[in-house]
Amino acid sequence: MKIDDISAFVAVVRNQSVSAAAEALGLTQSAITRRLQNLEQDLGVELLDRSVKPPRPNAMGRLVFDQCGKVLLEVERLRDLVQEGAAPTGVFRIGVIQTIGDVVLLDTLQRLNAAFAGLQTEVASGWGAQLVERVVAGQIDAAVALFPATKALPDGLAGRTLGSIELVVVAAKGAMPKRSYRLRDIDDIGWVLNPDGCGFRAGLARALAQQGLNFKINLETFGADLQMGLVANGVGLGLIPRPILERSALRAKLDIVNVADFRPVLDIWMIQQQQAGPVQHAIDFFADAVAVAFAPQPSKKVR
Repeated sequence: MKIDDISAFVAVVRNQSVSAAAEALGLTQSAITRRLQNLEQDLGVELLDRSVKPPRPNAMGRLVFDQCGKVLLEVERLRDLVQEGAAPTGVFRIGVIQTIGDVVLLDTLQRLNAAFAGLQTEVASGWGAQLVERVVAGQIDAAVALFPATKALPDGLAGRTLGSIELVVVAAKGAMPKRSYRLRDIDDIGWVLNPDGCGFRAGLARALAQQGLNFKINLETFGADLQMGLVANGVGLGLIPRPILERSALRAKLDIVNVADFRPVLDIWMIQQQQAGPVQHAIDFFADAVAVAFAPQPSKKVR
């Protein structure tokens, strides 16, 4: 029994025709037909109901199809195992949310290219949930996103945390002079936030809803720098990752607002397929770069 024959049968069932299977595998229809016949001969049973057009798997064919899918998966895992020690080549597709990308992307891509000369890296951006869906669909190899520590991943994916990020409420310098506030105290000021779909925004919305407070959006716009600039000009309050704020040229124009009943912290996740193959080296390289970039900074000694 040959793997090529099994692949041909699986392709026919998945594509629902011999011609479509031939196109998917880059073979002729006669080659696909031959491989189907070989598999049926090896098993000693007919797998397709040829009384209908196009042929459909019969009862035994459906059982064999399920098992063949498992066989091909194990073969792919075996190939990945053998290739794990090889340097990655070809295309490495990584999804990175903007919050992380703004900090690490430029430097990390340069070092990634230097470390793996045969690798071409493609970067996708989007909300965390969107990037996870693309990993599930096989459109990208891995994604870096922010999620709660309790994040549950879809079947077939593996995830690890690379650190955590504190989100802070910011206001224009001197606009919020009290030492501490509660969400209820700042309810009527309004916010400058990312459009709907952002995890930061969703967390804030949940916190406000739990207290029966309004969610007032003064302005929606992408990008932390633009949001911080608008907050500095008094447009509203912002919700910014602390590492982004501390690195920003706008830091001196903003105050961190101490909101006693809202202290969100999100974990940085690297999410990938469980069997990544040779690009695992690139995924690990990228993960290490993110972990270093967002590692807690040592506190300065006060003399």
